[in-house]
Amino acid sequence: MSMSPQRLVIAVLALAALVLGAALILAPKLSKPRTLSGYVEGEPLYLASPVSGLVTQMAVRRGDVVPEGALLFTVDARSLAAQQQAAGGQVVQAKAQMAVLEQNEAQARAAAVAAEATAAEAEREARRVEKILAANPGAVSRQEVDKARSAADVARAQAQAARLQAEAARAQVGTAEGQLGQAKGAEADAAARLSLAQARAPAGARIEDTYFQTGEWASANQPLVSLLPDERITVRFFAPEAEAARYRLGRQVRFSCDGCPAGLTATISYVSPRPEYTPPVIYSLESRDRLVFLVEARPANPGRLTPGLPVDVAPLPADGTR
Repeated sequence: MSMSPQRLVIAVLALAALVLGAALILAPKLSKPRTLSGYVEGEPLYLASPVSGLVTQMAVRRGDVVPEGALLFTVDARSLAAQQQAAGGQVVQAKAQMAVLEQNEAQARAAAVAAEATAAEAEREARRVEKILAANPGAVSRQEVDKARSAADVARAQAQAARLQAEAARAQVGTAEGQLGQAKGAEADAAARLSLAQARAPAGARIEDTYFQTGEWASANQPLVSLLPDERITVRFFAPEAEAARYRLGRQVRFSCDGCPAGLTATISYVSPRPEYTPPVIYSLESRDRLVFLVEARPANPGRLTPGLPVDVAPLPADGTR
């Protein structure tokens, strides 16, 4: 029995409506969950020698993983060693000079104390003679009184001169202390610069690259090694402008990447205060020309991540839960 054209049209429309309804119901379940695009960023450290010299030892190679304190390279620093030795000699000389000046100061102070005592005694004698003359003019002569007063004046002047000499000796000791401090500072600076000629890893890190080999000449302050400490590895991603308020310092985000273990997390350490348009590196049909904020987070296990690796970050919910 054949179906009429009207019934056929109705059947086709009913089937189409059924397919559309099923698509609307199943599409959200089959679609890929929304994620925020980003990448792993590494900020290397560049270590150099403070003095020009021959590279006598390059202890690492590109790709090595080194612990904190591991030797990286050594530069021949005989000139720095000579400077340290010269500075040490200046320290010894300054100490010897200061010892002599301190002894002179002690002698000057002792002489000032003795002069003060002599002046005080001469003053007492002058007053005693003056009192006798006033009480009994015939007991002592005016010449004796003048002589006693003159002796007191001379003793007082000598005491004043002794005090000035003691103060001058103290000033010389102060100058010597300053010179000794300068000499010690020069010695410490030379020792510090000498220690930098043998560089060690400031933290556990990966050796990103080496720029010199043993036997090559390296200029002062020119990087010899670049290393990537775990603490300088971050996850950078971009939060949409409408959701930027959810991403605050200290909050934790979950992320994933190709070939990485599951359950990776990172703690937000920086949120850009200025919006930008989606960087070309994460262009897609969904994110093209979208206004976003840069967010940086420190991963819990940075040693497992390779800089430049793309990551997918799970968006934070609006209710503030993690």
